[in-house]
Amino acid sequence: MSAPVTSDLLIVGAGGFARETAQAVRDVAAADAARGRPARWRLAGHLDDDPALHGREVDGVPVRGGSELVHELSAARVVVCVGSPRDYAVRARLVRRLGLPPERYATVVHPTAAVSGSSSVGPGSVLLAHSALTAGVRVGSHVAVMPQVVLTHDGEVSDFATLASGVRLGGGVRVGRGAYVGAGALVREYTAIGAWSLTGMGSTVLADVPAGEVWAGSPARLLRPAGAAALAELAREASVPRGAGCGPAGDAPVAAGAPAHGTKDGTGPRARRPQTRMGSPVA
Repeated sequence: MSAPVTSDLLIVGAGGFARETAQAVRDVAAADAARGRPARWRLAGHLDDDPALHGREVDGVPVRGGSELVHELSAARVVVCVGSPRDYAVRARLVRRLGLPPERYATVVHPTAAVSGSSSVGPGSVLLAHSALTAGVRVGSHVAVMPQVVLTHDGEVSDFATLASGVRLGGGVRVGRGAYVGAGALVREYTAIGAWSLTGMGSTVLADVPAGEVWAGSPARLLRPAGAAALAELAREASVPRGAGCGPAGDAPVAAGAPAHGTKDGTGPRARRPQTRMGSPVA
């Protein structure tokens, strides 16, 4: 059995989410060292499309240049860590623009995160400290899972979604492609969060959130349509045949250009809520 090999890792972005991911990589390296194993990754630097950051350091990690350097530094693994509630579609646009194959992307899981053996996490996704995937949870590609997020049994989170800190998803919840679920939101079991929607922080979601809408409150209600960038992604994907993608819900692939700036950051088929007894589906 060959020994693990340490790979260089480039973090695209240099804002809050990127810095948190860099710290998670350091923590993974420390956990590997404590177990007497080689580090999985060596932080090779940030890439950011803001020229003012080039040549500077962010928390001791150099910003080596713009995002297109991923093509020159072809031996390095990559994770894209951009996005915010103001433009949560930027990660999808940037991944599409870079055009890298899935094998170039790393999956970063903080050593304090709990991922069950029956759960899966796709390439390019990041799970930060104390997040938990309990049983049969599927997380797609390029998903941002912030600290202390709990995904319970049979949940599905599609590509490019963002779950902000402290989100709690009940069993069987489906989070659509590119959706943003705000900090501290609680989502009832077997509820669907539509693609490119935004759920406000602290919301209590008791009913399906349609694609491309902003919902907030307790219980959550419609506030307005999503922003232009999210609606543009939704419209673009509506023209792509279903089943052409590789996300956990079979979502269509995103297909062009956005700068990688250092901002912090489905319609999958709607889940029909089964009859329940004490929170568990009735057979």
